[in-house]
Amino acid sequence: MDFGIAGRRALVCGGSKGLGYACGLELAKEGCEVTLVARDAAALASAAQRLQAETGRTVQVLAADLSRADERERVLRACPDTDILVTNAGGPPGGDFRQLTDDQWQAALQTNFLSAVHLIRVLLDGMAARGFGRVVNITSMTVRTAVRHLELSNATRLALTGYVAGVARQVAPTRVTINNLLPGTIATERIRELGDTAQKLVDKVPMGRAGTPEEFGATCAFLCSRQAAFITGQNVLVDGGLCDFTV
Repeated sequence: MDFGIAGRRALVCGGSKGLGYACGLELAKEGCEVTLVARDAAALASAAQRLQAETGRTVQVLAADLSRADERERVLRACPDTDILVTNAGGPPGGDFRQLTDDQWQAALQTNFLSAVHLIRVLLDGMAARGFGRVVNITSMTVRTAVRHLELSNATRLALTGYVAGVARQVAPTRVTINNLLPGTIATERIRELGDTAQKLVDKVPMGRAGTPEEFGATCAFLCSRQAAFITGQNVLVDGGLCDFTV
C-alpha cells in the first residue's frame, strides 16, 4: 500500500534507537525525508548509517537535548517546514511518590510533556498553511493502565494526552492530525537489557510474545499516511491486547 507521504519532511525525536528509530525507519521506507534527533551524536551517526543502509535514503541528524527550550528552538530553526512530527522521550525514573523531589517533577515535565507541547505549538500553523500535517506522540500504555511507582510517567503522559485531546480537535479542519501511540512490551534494546524481568513482562501479554519494533514503526507510519486522514485525537495501543478495558 502506498501511504502517499513520499517527499514529506519528517522530524523524529529520540530517533537514535528503539521506538524512535523504528518509526524513522518506516517513514524513510515510505519515501519521507527523515531527520533524527537525539542527545548522543555518536548514536545518531550510527543510526543514520543503519537507516541509510536499509532504505538507501539519506538521513539528516541533529544532536540536541529536547528537554531544554534553547535546544528545541535550535531544532525548530533547522526544520521549520516539518510535515510529520514524531515526539518521543524515554520514561522518567520510578520510585516512591513520597520521595519524588520538585527537581524530578520539573525534569519529567520538561522531558515528557513540555518538550512535545513546544514542538507541536510551533510547527502546527505551518502544517495547516500547507494543508497537510501529522503529529504522532509516543507515550505509554500507562495512559490507559497506571503503573505503581511510575507516578512521574503516569502524570506527565496523561498531561500530554489531555493537551492533544483539545488541540487535535481545534486543528482538525486544517488537514492536520494529532494522535498518541501507546507501546506495550516491545522488543527494543531496553526490554532486552531487562533479562529475566523482560520475560515476566512478555508472559503477561495475551499474544504470548513481545511486539516488534517493525510492527510499532509500521503503525506510526500508517497514522502519518493519507489513508489515516480521518483519525485524530486518538490513543492507539500497540500492546498485544495487554490492556483490558472490560474490568
